[in-house]
Amino acid sequence: MALWVYNGAASHLLQIRKTPPVNQTLRGALFGISASAIWGGLFVLSDEVLRFIPPFTLMMIRLLMGAGLFGVILRAQRRLRLPLRSALPLMGVGIIGYGVGVGAQFVGIDLSTGANGSVITSAAPVFTVLLAWRILHEPLPPLRIVAVALTMIGVMIVVDVTKFSLSSQTAVGDLFLVVAGVLWGLYSVLVRRYASMHDTLVITFYALVGALLVMIPAAAVFEWPRFVMPQITPELVLAILYLGFVAMAFAGWLWNRAFALVEASVASLFLFAQPLVGVLLSNWLLRQPVTPNLLIGGGLIGLGVILSLTGEGQTAPAPQDSATPADEAV
Repeated sequence: MALWVYNGAASHLLQIRKTPPVNQTLRGALFGISASAIWGGLFVLSDEVLRFIPPFTLMMIRLLMGAGLFGVILRAQRRLRLPLRSALPLMGVGIIGYGVGVGAQFVGIDLSTGANGSVITSAAPVFTVLLAWRILHEPLPPLRIVAVALTMIGVMIVVDVTKFSLSSQTAVGDLFLVVAGVLWGLYSVLVRRYASMHDTLVITFYALVGALLVMIPAAAVFEWPRFVMPQITPELVLAILYLGFVAMAFAGWLWNRAFALVEASVASLFLFAQPLVGVLLSNWLLRQPVTPNLLIGGGLIGLGVILSLTGEGQTAPAPQDSATPADEAV
């Protein structure tokens, strides 16, 4: 009898450990949705800054600002230096996501159309879900599949999929956009994997440093020979500061932290908030009325995210609020 009670209690405790605490899941949702909201509101500001600074150069500046900020913080905490065997994989994660992935997105947007870019980019969470299932062996219960489908349909309604077109003129650009979506999904999944070994701040710092290994040469080769130094205005400086410290550093940390707290297949759905916020902001700036498409699509996105958070099959995340031995200075 005692053995039966013990086994039952142990089984119950193991089941509890498989499900993250509610507040932890909500924190992950708050972080992920906040990051997506920040990125969703960047379209107007980025377009304005890109009139003066080309994309690879602007991205390089943002990476330098984010890495510099986190480097100062980690240095003060005596956690800046990692053994090479630990630092290189994290830098590789940054090369995949912020380096090659974002670079492919720049090329794709340039060679495709805005409508195609919105639709294809919004499919990135689907790639993340599939990669998390394949690489991290995360379960895909029926409820989560329904959640992905609902959010995807909601995004298609919000961005108006009727404007999407496949043609030979945009095929190369569309392919680059697909590659960008897959690489961002892979980046997010790898962040989830390394969250069990390193603090989120450490992961984000080394990822930004790794991305610089791609962005500096890209800017130097493709943009600097024709680059004309713009007139420095207070507005331009403030915009760059926001893009670097808020949209790159803070939002990047928020996104990575979300993947440390909840499963990648769940956290990926938070990216669907990005096009929704972008459309809402555009409507507000252009003083356009809220359309039925926006209401229906936004409702489906919200419902999908809620279903994903209440779905079964979540495993306990790797808590990384404090430094691990791998993060100690050498």
